[in-house]
Amino acid sequence: MLLQGALFDLDGVLVSTDEYHYRSWKKMTEEEGIAFDRKVNHRLRGVSRLESLNIILEEAGVEVPEEKKSALTDRKNAYYRELLKDLTPDSTLPGAREMLTALGERGVKIAVASSSKNARTIVAQIGIEDMLDAIVDGTEIERSKPDPEVFLKAAERVGLTPSQCVVIEDAEAGIEAAKAAGMKFVGIGTPEGLPNAEGRVVASLAEISPDALLQ
Repeated sequence: MLLQGALFDLDGVLVSTDEYHYRSWKKMTEEEGIAFDRKVNHRLRGVSRLESLNIILEEAGVEVPEEKKSALTDRKNAYYRELLKDLTPDSTLPGAREMLTALGERGVKIAVASSSKNARTIVAQIGIEDMLDAIVDGTEIERSKPDPEVFLKAAERVGLTPSQCVVIEDAEAGIEAAKAAGMKFVGIGTPEGLPNAEGRVVASLAEISPDALLQ
């Protein structure tokens, strides 16, 4: 039986803002004298802004008062949102727009399910709003991935059960969330980078057909 819903993580699947995240965190941490590099940045994929800051502080061996953390994450987000203005429809990743179009033509329900609180801004910037049936973002959830909340809400939003949906993810935390939600999944990346994806990994959406995705 073909699946009836496709729930897409946003960053790293439909568009890549990894470099924007890195540059934003780098600018803020340099201002604060906190050690931060690309190796640490890799640990931040798929987790919330506050969790990301806590990982950065842990790696750097730095303690920051809880009351200061929101100011630091807000500053990082301000830098990030400024960089997002550079996004255009041409910023979508290989195969992304074609996949969304093909799934829509098949009557598949399509949702973006992202822990990012900037997901709606990004979707608007790359011009895919009209291709989606729903967006669930970080402003609507209490627990970020690997908790399944964002995927369960997305499935509910498009009127489907978890068993009717496939999740497309690029982060280990997202794969774990899909498993916890009881959904099928496909990883975007490499088998080495997504060891928990059980071999269900492609380099990009250009490497898998809509029918294969739904099976």
